[in-house]
Amino acid sequence: MRRLIIVVAALSVLGLIIWAFLPRPVTVELATISPQTIEVSVEEEGEARIREVYTLSATIAGKLTRIGLHAGDQVVAQETVVASIGPAAPAFLDSRSRAVAEATMAAAGSAVDLARAQVVQAEATLDFMTSEANRARALFEKSAISERTLSNAVLEQKTAQATLDSARANLAVRERQKDSADAALLTGAANGPDACCLNLIAPVSGRVLRVLTEDEQVVQVGTPILEIGNLGNLEVVVDLLSRDAVRVQPSAKAEITGWGGPPIAAQVERIDPVATPKISALGIDERRVEVFLTLTGDPSEWQQLGHGFRVIARIALWRAEGVLAIPVGALFRDGPYWATYVVRDGRAQLETIDLGERNESYAQVLAGLQAGDQVILHPSDLISDGIGVAPLAH
Repeated sequence: MRRLIIVVAALSVLGLIIWAFLPRPVTVELATISPQTIEVSVEEEGEARIREVYTLSATIAGKLTRIGLHAGDQVVAQETVVASIGPAAPAFLDSRSRAVAEATMAAAGSAVDLARAQVVQAEATLDFMTSEANRARALFEKSAISERTLSNAVLEQKTAQATLDSARANLAVRERQKDSADAALLTGAANGPDACCLNLIAPVSGRVLRVLTEDEQVVQVGTPILEIGNLGNLEVVVDLLSRDAVRVQPSAKAEITGWGGPPIAAQVERIDPVATPKISALGIDERRVEVFLTLTGDPSEWQQLGHGFRVIARIALWRAEGVLAIPVGALFRDGPYWATYVVRDGRAQLETIDLGERNESYAQVLAGLQAGDQVILHPSDLISDGIGVAPLAH
């Protein structure tokens, strides 16, 4: 009896040792292959901006009055005065320039005096020639002189009249030259009671985006003053890699997120046909293509979205419904092929498969699997072809 107990105990220990070293099924997480709706999209940072931004510039050189508008103020087309430009005060003269100007003014004054003397001389000559012509007419009527003598007297009278007219015109020119010389010495303020101003009117209705020149100052022609735009005419511009841009189709659906508000529906309006070289943050030379999106959602949902705001754009590249799909977590590379582990009769079997489109969650299965097959998600190093597996209990 004692020997029997020892034998039974030894067999039990041996059985436990054998059981301990027997291979156990590996616990795995499974997923079932089934038809899914797969949408492939590209996501990239973009910028919201107004399609037409109007920059108002100074059309004349002069003194710009202080701008009373601020960013965000509403303006009405052809009504709101956004800026006024008046004449600027003349520049101060240095001692040499002032001496030259004073000499020019003195010379202009002398020229006026000379012109006036010439007018007086011409008037006296005309009076004399007029009396001579009248006397010649009286003598000619009495047949005391010849007709030729009368004609000479009339000619000298007309010549004297023309000389007077020329002297008066010369006097007017000299007086204007004197006024010009006097104006060169003026250094007072330009904004007197008779100073004129040019008002700049808003060309479109919208809001002031930026005031570029706010303080009162002297500006030159073409100086930017402020920017105006209509926030209701927003678009989104996204820089895509050229390899992604070639897959984007006009009118493709898109979604705008990452701007601080709810997602906004959008649509591809056009794709720039030219790629621009850009250096990425990692120092990689990339080719980027601008893609323009039109916002198609409810405008009340993006009232707070403004010009120059950063956004995230997700653009649909491909979409199909009811396609056989496998979770990307079940995929791995087996040489040049995609592969997965399929569970059949409690064992893992290695299967190579052909894939089509895929996104971050699912991949389209073209060949190698059937609907209803169970595949192992995230297979570890413990999984190999033919090993026993057991589903993870949830």
